[in-house]
Amino acid sequence: MTRITVAKGDGIGPEIMNATLEIILAADAKIEIDEIEVGEQVYLAGNNSGIASKSWETIRRNKIFLKAPITTPQGGGYKSLNVTTRKFLGLYSNVRPCMSLHPFVSTKHPIMDIVIVRENEEDLYAGIEHQQTDEVVQCLKLISRPGCEKIVRYAFEYAKQQNRKKVTCFTKDNIMKQTDGLFHQVFDEIAREYPEIENEHWIIDIGAAKMADTPEIFDVIVMPNLYGDVLSDVAAQITGSVGLAGSANIGEECSMFEAIHGSAPRRAGQNLANPSGLLQGAIMMLNHIGQTEIAEKVQNAWLKTLEDGIHTYDIFKEGISKQKVGTKEFAKAVIENLGKKPSILKSVSYSNNSALNLPKYKRKPAAKKELVGVDIFVHWNGTNPDELAEKVKKIESNGLKLSMITNRGIKVWPDGFEETFCTDHWRCRFKPLENSEIDKTNIIELLKNAIYENIDSIKTENLYSFDGKAGYSLGQGQ
Repeated sequence: MTRITVAKGDGIGPEIMNATLEIILAADAKIEIDEIEVGEQVYLAGNNSGIASKSWETIRRNKIFLKAPITTPQGGGYKSLNVTTRKFLGLYSNVRPCMSLHPFVSTKHPIMDIVIVRENEEDLYAGIEHQQTDEVVQCLKLISRPGCEKIVRYAFEYAKQQNRKKVTCFTKDNIMKQTDGLFHQVFDEIAREYPEIENEHWIIDIGAAKMADTPEIFDVIVMPNLYGDVLSDVAAQITGSVGLAGSANIGEECSMFEAIHGSAPRRAGQNLANPSGLLQGAIMMLNHIGQTEIAEKVQNAWLKTLEDGIHTYDIFKEGISKQKVGTKEFAKAVIENLGKKPSILKSVSYSNNSALNLPKYKRKPAAKKELVGVDIFVHWNGTNPDELAEKVKKIESNGLKLSMITNRGIKVWPDGFEETFCTDHWRCRFKPLENSEIDKTNIIELLKNAIYENIDSIKTENLYSFDGKAGYSLGQGQ
């Protein structure tokens, strides 16, 4: 028996949660329920996060959180409960199944059945941004080995449990060789531990185009945060069934399961809402806690109900649907189909009542880290890189010499092109003379000299090698 936390939410939330719980309990789900209040009323009571401290305690104690949609009041100062929950509980994995329900839901991709597994905590979504010059702002893209290992391992464990045959990785490591390169490297490392599951890597641009055009060639796709955010919405949209989709947010300790749609307050209390999205979230929850037999029974009953043409108003279509029903009646129809399988839609089969094997990250032995140079970023309003090089050379000292200047990542000195457009943001790379060693006092000396020469240094990035391998983008001729 697993004790879970349930929040019925706002708008249509209570109706679809009641229907969802009725279905999974009828299927003999082995759960006990603690209910908490989150959402609009909590916000309006003065809590700008939409959740009380006692509710946090319940979620953290039970570890499993099934949440209906909530309403965030309009106006400033209210924080997104979903974002807050993901960050506070370390929910590193967002899982979004995207399955075609053709011919019962219109789609151009009738045999599509993919799952997007998206890293949820880092990448550009770390939200670390700075304006550095009049013309240039930066956003730091942070990719960590723990983040990569956790999300990639989850993708393979999910595929193993769900009897899926292939895991695909999307990155842009032909350009971002350090960050996306690490994600790809970790994917290759972990893939070797699952020889029974096919693996492949695609560059994100052509991979995204292929997914939108021919999604049936993919099975499970794992991606860093930004790519996964965009493509999970694309995938859900092209199935034609955004309102029927659920999602899971998985952490090392806690996990949250939900529908991807909103609270639809205009439909509240009318017995109209389709509970399918939240039911899909609940099915993912059952799989996560190892009750795969129950999850399989509920999913197949749901598919059989759709196949029987018993549809709520949102997907009801003359000529295809047979009976328009309300929320309660839809739940009753699913319950009546428990133990049955669809004949047109593809039935599901999950592995043997085992929870996903998700070991905690173990830190690797530290590499030999050596300081091998420094990039000093300069705010300069001139346009001639040769002129800037002459100014910057004056700050050279103690064997650190100017080796390269770039502008927006393009090398402009030495041997730059006159046609290259330059902003006021310049990266000046200093490397030691051959066979020379440097330390951080040499960098401090450079920065002191920059002050004396009236050069506006705005940031530095130390250049390191790790076990003799460059831990930075090399640039042309570097």
